[in-house]
Amino acid sequence: QLQLVESGGGLVQRGGPLRLFCAASGFTLDNYATNWFRQAPGKEREGVSCISSMYSTYYADSVKGRFTISRDNAKNTVYLQMNSLKPEDTSVYYCAAGACTIVGGKLLPYGVHYWGKGTLVTVSS
Repeated sequence: QLQLVESGGGLVQRGGPLRLFCAASGFTLDNYATNWFRQAPGKEREGVSCISSMYSTYYADSVKGRFTISRDNAKNTVYLQMNSLKPEDTSVYYCAAGACTIVGGKLLPYGVHYWGKGTLVTVSS
């Protein structure tokens, strides 16, 4: 079965760190770019970060300098290290495998083949 599974979400205090995991099964994740999107209640989905199969990276301005995306091909996993978290980072975070599609400086979910079901990150103030 082809799937992506996110984990690592939870409740964290403002300023704290959290590390998200995106594990693939049934396919080789490093054949694809891997994206992280997030969506908060009542808000539009936002492209957060992307890492290509060639290790090029993208970060939204809202997370640049605080979040780091990386991949471990041996574990078929992509990580999102989130530091200095803010209450506005509270969202469901989704990983998605396919392409890194950046238009007008924004990461868009075009060319995505696989989606995970999401993991909730809550940052308390």
